[in-house]
Amino acid sequence: MANLLVRNVDEALVQGLRERAAAHGRSAEAEHREILAKALRRPQRKTFAEVLMTMPNVGDDADFARVDDGEAANVFG
Repeated sequence: MANLLVRNVDEALVQGLRERAAAHGRSAEAEHREILAKALRRPQRKTFAEVLMTMPNVGDDADFARVDDGEAANVFG
């Protein structure tokens, strides 16, 4: 495993890290590792195509057919 040294960290942040670590029952070093891991393991964003593929089939094409009721021309006043 690699080592990571972080310099010039504001003392208030260091104190907050210590307090957060104590609240979770672990060392500041372990807390720091957990924070980094959570920040960098976020799920990757899906592409638009991937999102579309997750949408359920909710009807027939005819259910979504446009109806020309003559009001479309008046949409913008």
